[in-house]
Amino acid sequence: MADRRVVSGQHRKDSSSTSPSSPSHSIDSSNSSLDNVSRSVPRLSVSHHDGAGVPVRDEVPLLLGEKVEAVYQDIAFLCPFSSTGTGPIRGTLTITNYRLYFRPHQRENPVILDIPLGFVARVDKVGGARTPGDNYGLEIFCKDIRNLRFALSKVDGHPRKDIFESLTANAFPLSNSGELFAYTYREQYPGNGWSVYDQTEELRRLGLPNESWAISRANEKYQLCDTYPAVVGVPAMISSEELVEVAKFRSKGRIPVLSWLHPDSLASITRCSQPLVGVAGRRCREDERLVQNIMDANAQSHRIYIYDARPKVNAVANMAKGGGYESEDSYQNAE
Repeated sequence: MADRRVVSGQHRKDSSSTSPSSPSHSIDSSNSSLDNVSRSVPRLSVSHHDGAGVPVRDEVPLLLGEKVEAVYQDIAFLCPFSSTGTGPIRGTLTITNYRLYFRPHQRENPVILDIPLGFVARVDKVGGARTPGDNYGLEIFCKDIRNLRFALSKVDGHPRKDIFESLTANAFPLSNSGELFAYTYREQYPGNGWSVYDQTEELRRLGLPNESWAISRANEKYQLCDTYPAVVGVPAMISSEELVEVAKFRSKGRIPVLSWLHPDSLASITRCSQPLVGVAGRRCREDERLVQNIMDANAQSHRIYIYDARPKVNAVANMAKGGGYESEDSYQNAE
């Protein structure tokens, strides 16, 4: 069901846009969501060679509960941002139950890939047994629009099947009889997560209760709407009995409740679902009164604006299913 907004009064909404920047060659190109975890995490030494046969040991950062599943030597990463003519970047690919970690042989300004496997959307095999050159390998499609291409050598005996199965098993654990890494990691937080957000405190921060708005506990046992908080902000003039009738008239019981209140002008934004008017054009006096009370709560406003997030054709079509939208004939001063 599309969200709907009822706006009383005028407000200005500033918006900003961000544009992605192109990755650059850096010491660490990780986008891990756990980058802010303390640097004192366990590290595992993984042996590989520098491309000339000289053994090298690098440390792979490991989180609590993270373990190395497989290590593959001399893998070629086809970096789309490499200088022309430099060719693929060769290095060691490490797969854990949490991340894909690629460390190149080059020691100067290496491009390190440190990517949580939760970012992976799809893993595809590229090329067949007779495909020449760099067209044989694996391509990893990430949810952040990155595509990682690794070229494998049939001459060197790279086990593409093993790499593919290791990646898919750890990137999609629920589809492979595994469990999400979050349940293995079990990060300990100092506080109680259930108390991070308190709806009553949030409404008090908005200035409730006041002469126009009240903090209602009509949904304390979620009897009105099981997808709303137990405590909601409603106009002070509306009664709990009227809210029960409004809930019957709104899809899934999602009555108009306060989402935001301007501290000075008292312009408000309330949120609700579609009214159940149907093709017969049903009405609910309690619902109409509630919408009127929302407008009256802002003495500076003489109109109330109802924004429907759906295309109009969808809103009209929903009338055949018992839904619909507010009619200006039924809701006075509404637009």
